[in-house]
Amino acid sequence: MSDILKKLFAVALISGMGLGLAACETAEGFGKDMENAGEAIQDEADE
Repeated sequence: MSDILKKLFAVALISGMGLGLAACETAEGFGKDMENAGEAIQDEADE
């Protein structure tokens, strides 16, 4: 992979993570979101 593609991938990854955390606003909110996602996955697996 070329250096330019590596840099673009890194920027995209960091930007995505930043947007994800900004949407949750706090670490506590992020934890609640992850818990809800886990529960949804468990519910689907139980069906």
